[in-house]
This record gives sequence, C-alpha cells and structure tokens, in this order.
Amino acid sequence: MSNSLILTLKLDQTTFERANTLRQQHFPPERNVVPAHVILFHQLPGDRESAISHSLEALCAQTKHFPFSLPSPQLLGNGVAISVSSPELIQLHKDLATAWDEWLIPQDRQGYRPHITIQNKVDSNAARQLYEELEAQWQSMTGWGEGLLLWYYQKGPWELAREFCFAQ
Repeated sequence: MSNSLILTLKLDQTTFERANTLRQQHFPPERNVVPAHVILFHQLPGDRESAISHSLEALCAQTKHFPFSLPSPQLLGNGVAISVSSPELIQLHKDLATAWDEWLIPQDRQGYRPHITIQNKVDSNAARQLYEELEAQWQSMTGWGEGLLLWYYQKGPWELAREFCFAQ
C-alpha cells in the first residue's frame, strides 16, 4: 500500500512565518513534526498520486492567487487554532471534494472549516489559557493562497511530494 497523501494550501511567506512562529511557541515540541499548514484533505490515496497530480495541475493553472484572513483564534478543546476565512478556499475545497468523492475518508467528507493549528494534544486548561491570551490581543491578519502542496504522510514528519502554484 502506498503512503497516503495530504493536501495543504501554500501560504504566502509572511503569513506562513507568522503562523509557524506561533506553532513553534505553543505546540508541544515533541509533537511538532510538521510546519504550520492549512489542510484541505487529510488522507488521499497514495496509489492515485498521478491522477491527483494531474487534476491539481489543471486546477491550479486556472486558479489565481486569492486572499484569506485569519480573523480569530479558535478553541479546539485540547488545543488552539487560528480560523482561516476565504470564500475562494471553500470553493476550491468543494470542487476538489466533488471530483475526488470516491477517494475521501469520512474526516474529509465533513464540513470544511479551514484553520491553522498552533497548539494540540495539551491539557484542556492549558488550551483555554492560550486561547484566552490570544483572544484578548488578536488582530486579524490577511494573507494570500499561492498554490497547493501535496505531501507524503510518513506517520510523523511529512515529505513534500509536489508543489502546485496558482496562476498569477
């Protein structure tokens, strides 16, 4: 069985650096094995990599960079995320979910609520404390989606399989 694949949004460099800094500051170090990211799909079949890559090439060639905002922190129970707001990202996910329907696991069929996880798998009190700290001082940020990143899942760190850039 081939490794499964993960699909994430490629963030502009400034937004990525801000989000990744927050993740490095607040994610338990022993569990922080991947950089900050916005997942579109958690598990795509590795044996369909060629077909997936082909559809991503076609889609990205006709998709322009699009804006998104990071409006607020979000409490996850045992962690904290930053919400991602973007009608374009929601539509992109919907289009891909429709095309790949037969391949999707239940987690990827649920309603799509994009976010960047900056803390996870901590005590709920620690998560609430960080959430309250961030909520009190949060200022909405904006950024740009510049493409899509396809990753090999390695049961730990991810390995970049391919980058797909949006049309300018």
